[in-house]
Amino acid sequence: MIRVLLADDEAMVRAGVRAILGTDDAMEVVAEAADGVAAVEAVRRHRPDVAVLDIRMPRMDGLAAGAEIRRTVPETSVVMLTTFSEDAYIARALGDGASGFLLKSGTRGS
Repeated sequence: MIRVLLADDEAMVRAGVRAILGTDDAMEVVAEAADGVAAVEAVRRHRPDVAVLDIRMPRMDGLAAGAEIRRTVPETSVVMLTTFSEDAYIARALGDGASGFLLKSGTRGS
Protein backbone atom coordinates (compact mmCIF):
# COMPACT_ATOMS: atom_id res chain seq x y z
CA MET A 1 0.00 0.00 0.00
CA ILE A 2 1.32 3.44 -0.98
CA ARG A 3 0.32 6.02 1.62
CA VAL A 4 -0.27 9.52 0.19
CA LEU A 5 -0.68 13.03 1.61
CA LEU A 6 -2.51 15.53 -0.64
CA ALA A 7 -1.83 19.25 -0.15
CA ASP A 8 -3.62 21.87 -2.22
CA ASP A 9 -5.48 24.99 -1.15
CA GLU A 10 -8.36 24.08 -3.48
CA ALA A 11 -10.71 21.53 -1.89
CA MET A 12 -12.05 20.52 -5.32
CA VAL A 13 -8.55 19.68 -6.54
CA ARG A 14 -7.89 17.57 -3.44
CA ALA A 15 -11.21 15.77 -3.95
CA GLY A 16 -10.43 15.12 -7.61
CA VAL A 17 -6.95 13.75 -6.93
CA ARG A 18 -8.33 11.66 -4.06
CA ALA A 19 -10.98 10.21 -6.42
CA ILE A 20 -8.36 9.36 -9.04
CA LEU A 21 -6.06 7.73 -6.50
CA GLY A 22 -9.03 5.89 -5.01
CA THR A 23 -9.38 3.88 -8.21
CA ASP A 24 -6.09 2.11 -7.40
CA ASP A 25 -6.26 -0.40 -4.55
CA ALA A 26 -2.54 0.09 -3.97
CA MET A 27 -3.03 3.77 -3.00
CA GLU A 28 -4.39 5.18 0.24
CA VAL A 29 -4.80 8.89 0.96
CA VAL A 30 -3.92 9.15 4.65
CA ALA A 31 -4.18 12.94 5.06
CA GLU A 32 -5.02 16.19 3.31
CA ALA A 33 -3.82 19.74 3.89
CA ALA A 34 -4.88 23.15 2.56
CA ASP A 35 -1.56 24.92 3.13
CA GLY A 36 2.14 24.18 3.35
CA VAL A 37 2.43 24.42 7.13
CA ALA A 38 -0.40 21.92 7.60
CA ALA A 39 1.20 19.67 4.96
CA VAL A 40 4.51 19.53 6.83
CA GLU A 41 2.71 18.84 10.11
CA ALA A 42 0.61 16.09 8.49
CA VAL A 43 3.70 14.43 6.99
CA ARG A 44 5.38 14.42 10.40
CA ARG A 45 2.26 12.92 11.99
CA HIS A 46 1.20 10.38 9.32
CA ARG A 47 4.57 9.50 7.70
CA PRO A 48 3.14 8.94 4.18
CA ASP A 49 5.23 7.37 1.45
CA VAL A 50 4.48 10.28 -0.89
CA ALA A 51 3.45 13.91 -0.39
CA VAL A 52 1.71 15.47 -3.39
CA LEU A 53 2.05 19.24 -3.03
CA ASP A 54 0.63 22.19 -4.92
CA ILE A 55 3.22 24.94 -5.44
CA ARG A 56 1.09 27.95 -4.53
CA MET A 57 -0.51 27.56 -1.13
CA PRO A 58 -1.03 29.95 1.79
CA ARG A 59 1.21 30.23 4.88
CA MET A 60 4.01 28.21 3.23
CA ASP A 61 4.21 27.45 -0.46
CA GLY A 62 4.65 23.91 -1.74
CA LEU A 63 8.28 24.48 -2.68
CA ALA A 64 9.21 25.45 0.89
CA ALA A 65 7.01 22.68 2.30
CA GLY A 66 8.63 20.12 0.02
CA ALA A 67 12.12 21.20 1.05
CA GLU A 68 11.14 21.01 4.73
CA ILE A 69 9.58 17.56 4.28
CA ARG A 70 12.67 16.23 2.51
CA ARG A 71 14.89 17.71 5.25
CA THR A 72 12.90 16.45 8.24
CA VAL A 73 11.16 13.31 6.92
CA PRO A 74 13.48 12.11 4.14
CA GLU A 75 11.70 8.78 3.76
CA THR A 76 8.66 10.65 2.33
CA SER A 77 8.96 11.34 -1.39
CA VAL A 78 7.67 14.67 -2.70
CA VAL A 79 5.81 15.19 -5.98
CA MET A 80 4.82 18.70 -7.02
CA LEU A 81 1.38 19.09 -8.64
CA THR A 82 0.70 22.51 -10.14
CA THR A 83 -0.59 24.64 -12.98
CA PHE A 84 2.73 26.51 -13.15
CA SER A 85 5.38 25.02 -15.44
CA GLU A 86 8.02 27.73 -15.10
CA ASP A 87 11.56 26.35 -15.33
CA ALA A 88 12.54 28.08 -12.08
CA TYR A 89 9.82 26.20 -10.16
CA ILE A 90 10.85 22.89 -11.69
CA ALA A 91 14.55 23.48 -10.99
CA ARG A 92 13.93 24.53 -7.39
CA ALA A 93 11.57 21.63 -6.66
CA LEU A 94 13.92 19.03 -8.11
CA GLY A 95 16.94 20.70 -6.54
CA ASP A 96 15.26 20.50 -3.14
CA GLY A 97 14.74 16.77 -3.58
CA ALA A 98 11.31 16.43 -5.20
CA SER A 99 10.93 13.15 -7.05
CA GLY A 100 8.73 14.59 -9.76
CA PHE A 101 6.79 17.54 -11.08
CA LEU A 102 3.30 17.04 -12.54
CA LEU A 103 1.18 19.66 -14.26
CA LYS A 104 -2.51 19.76 -13.44
CA SER A 105 -3.11 19.76 -17.19
CA GLY A 106 -2.03 16.12 -17.13
CA THR A 107 1.37 16.50 -18.74
CA ARG A 108 4.52 15.64 -16.90
CA GLY A 109 7.06 18.36 -16.03
CA SER A 110 9.87 15.96 -15.11
